[in-house]
Amino acid sequence: MKFSIVCLAGLVAASASGQTPIYRFQSPAAKTFLLEAFTSEGCDSCPPAETWLSGYRSSPMLWKEFVPVVFHVDYFDHLGWRDPWSQAAFSERQRRYAGHWGNDHVYTPGFVLNGVEWPDWNRRNNWLAAKRPPAGVLTLQCFDTNRWEAEFVPAPAPALTVHAALLACELTSDVTAGENRGRQLKHDFVALTLVESSLVRQGNRARGEFGLLDGPERKAWAGTWSGALAVAAWVTRTGEFDPLQATGGWLVPPGATAVVSRGNALQTSR
Repeated sequence: MKFSIVCLAGLVAASASGQTPIYRFQSPAAKTFLLEAFTSEGCDSCPPAETWLSGYRSSPMLWKEFVPVVFHVDYFDHLGWRDPWSQAAFSERQRRYAGHWGNDHVYTPGFVLNGVEWPDWNRRNNWLAAKRPPAGVLTLQCFDTNRWEAEFVPAPAPALTVHAALLACELTSDVTAGENRGRQLKHDFVALTLVESSLVRQGNRARGEFGLLDGPERKAWAGTWSGALAVAAWVTRTGEFDPLQATGGWLVPPGATAVVSRGNALQTSR
């Protein structure tokens, strides 16, 4: 069976008419953890960390109790191998975290759990058992493949920001230089884009829109691969790091083939 989803500008207003969204993801009321990983194909200690995270791809807790996002940084690219998924913006994100924590350096693999540095990730197998306080409900929905609506209830502050990333899974790379020379690396939950948008408070609700495929960086990876696509989103107080709530889900399930074009269209076949 083949099917395609094409971005049509007129569908953005479909919510007003009550049309059923193509995708809809919603967090529970309790806090969903946001797990960020900073990695590079130029770092030989990163593959074990990514393998550990990939082990959660089939977990029933995925998207419900935790949302993973893997950022490939570019500060190893000058060591003989350019990571094809790296972006300067992701390196800058990690540097902003380091400055926030008072650190004078960045490193890979680097994990951030709920906005807090997590250096002992490989020694804590029960991290998902931590207490989950009430956090509010974050809902995402879209009526095409690019424009998304976000709603957060209740809104705890007048200034909130939604952050969202398009994620790719089941990626492979044959590394021919650098610290991982001669290895085939596999990646999941790789951030292809990272966008943010302000939420407007309306009573106890905060609403906003964002374009998941917006941004010039799409030109670097637009194309076809055999793998899954997902969306991850989280809400923060504007200007702050700590996520208030997170949600996400599969756009293209594992085992499908995804095509991301440069014209804000997403096609899939399986």
